[in-house]
Amino acid sequence: MQHREELHELLARAGLTVVEDVRPGRLFPPEAGWRIARGIAAPDGAAREALDAAWWRRLCDVDGEFLVAVLRHRVGGNDSWWTRVRYAGSGVPGLTGDPGYVALSLDGQVLLAEVPGADEARVTALDRLPERLEEAAAAVGRETEAERAEVWTAVPGRRALPLHWADGIGSNPAAPDDLLIRLLDVEEGFLHGCDRPAVLDAAVAHPDPQVRSRPADTFRPKLTSDQWVHLVRAESSPHRRVLWAERARIWGAELPEDLYDDLLAGPSRARAAELPGLPARHLPGLAADADPRVRAAACARWEDITAPLRERLLADTDNAVRTAALLAHHTDVAMPREVFAALPDPRRALEQCRLKPELEAELIQDGDAEVRRALAANPSLGAHGVAVLAKDPQNDVRSTVALRPDLSEEQRAAVRYDFDPTSMSHTLPWVADLHGDADAMRRLATSSHPLIRRSVAQARHLPPDVVERLARDEDRVVRLFLAESCDEAPADMLLEVWRWWDGSFSDPDRPRSHPNFPRTGLLRYAADPSGRMRRLALDDPESTPDDVARLARDPEAEVRRRAAEDPRLPPADAVRLLNDPATHVRGTAMRNPRLPARVLAGLLHDRDTACAAVTNPAIPVPVLHRILAAAAVAARR
Repeated sequence: MQHREELHELLARAGLTVVEDVRPGRLFPPEAGWRIARGIAAPDGAAREALDAAWWRRLCDVDGEFLVAVLRHRVGGNDSWWTRVRYAGSGVPGLTGDPGYVALSLDGQVLLAEVPGADEARVTALDRLPERLEEAAAAVGRETEAERAEVWTAVPGRRALPLHWADGIGSNPAAPDDLLIRLLDVEEGFLHGCDRPAVLDAAVAHPDPQVRSRPADTFRPKLTSDQWVHLVRAESSPHRRVLWAERARIWGAELPEDLYDDLLAGPSRARAAELPGLPARHLPGLAADADPRVRAAACARWEDITAPLRERLLADTDNAVRTAALLAHHTDVAMPREVFAALPDPRRALEQCRLKPELEAELIQDGDAEVRRALAANPSLGAHGVAVLAKDPQNDVRSTVALRPDLSEEQRAAVRYDFDPTSMSHTLPWVADLHGDADAMRRLATSSHPLIRRSVAQARHLPPDVVERLARDEDRVVRLFLAESCDEAPADMLLEVWRWWDGSFSDPDRPRSHPNFPRTGLLRYAADPSGRMRRLALDDPESTPDDVARLARDPEAEVRRRAAEDPRLPPADAVRLLNDPATHVRGTAMRNPRLPARVLAGLLHDRDTACAAVTNPAIPVPVLHRILAAAAVAARR
């Protein structure tokens, strides 16, 4: 808000009356205006020494109104807005000089701009803007091989932006492994999305702990078990060594026995004692450890502990250890009322312990709904208790009962529960444990409960008859999960899901990237009323560069974006899409390898576009090495 107020004050001082702030919508965007004002892919004759009153009269409509954006006074976040203003004067508005501006006529035909330069301000004046930009795009798109080579010889130029390049170069798909390994000494942020084995090997062996930890400290690590082990061994902090070991196990990495030995011998022994997969030979020592935290952790492996050690833990002098032992002991042995009453916190006992029949009967009638809710999830709850809680007056208690694995589907269907089909769903652990059991999947795929069917649909592999049933499920989230997770998902269902789903954060490319997604016959959607379906036309192997060029002018931004990422995009269209009203279309066009070298080099040397432009795979590898060298020098300063 303060930014907007400062802008409006500046415009008032320039003799302009603010009318309103305007979203770009389908207008020529301010960002493209700034780029052209700096001379990148600008039409010939756009630059001038000064602007006279005649140009300003051509800019204004009959009411003296036009659109303006002022440098360093951005309005509207990433997709910056124009500000519509009115000028009642007869001369030149007081916009000249610092900080710089770009102005557009309301009909989009006239562009005026003044931006600071290395030596002096650059002034731009263009009429017939759309026509001139089309001509300029066509001209620059005819770039020859010799012209491209000459451009790249001069990169990086004196207007180098090494720190901006360092931020983006790691996302360039053409960057070779050796360059990315060198980049680790400059900027490691790209490791969040890196899946190259050689680069990850170098990262986990890097002397800088921040670099080593980056590929592990991400949403979905792509490290192998060996890389995880290397990371753990290289960590100097005992606490963080155990932390990385925990994360490694969460992501399914196998840790060698000697690594467990090392972790247990360190100062973070208590936390290491909680690691899953800990070899059973350590349990006697943990159960007899001097540290009560270690003894309590040993209780989590109750089934692997010998009877004498169990007795010792049940009689431990430390309350926390005795409680942990009691809870573990009573998962199999029914807990009497006196033991339950003595617990400092009965919650875990309600959720996981086997209870004496008389204690259970008393608790399922408890007036506290929290008690009944905890009992409803207890896997050891007796059949009578389940039947009573299935008719509980509290909906959340009944809803918990409805998801119990020990119910038959007939019993489950009889439970009255509320279910919000729009709520976020997670795979039920007990269903996930059965994913490899074909008979269980057949049974559960017919469940009346959507969450169970959704959990079945998240199996990697399913029998054909289960896939066929779930592909016709009335709950569209079931079909979505099948599209995201199941390798056998059918093509027609994947296409149906595509009509309304474009990918999630965890599975950003599904269903379109699914191996069974149809690839042929998609050209029939080139004229489909739905933009989502028109996007698919370019996936058809029969599509042509002419199809790409046609869809690059589609009225919907997402269709234009799909054309902008196509390697067959004509160079002139790649340049034209740099002026697209939609931010994501412009950003995609900057990464298209058909972008002419002269334009791409200009984007590389523009502060606003350098980070995106350096990801373009058309940049020759030797140029990428020179760019990295410049970034390395800047990083050392």
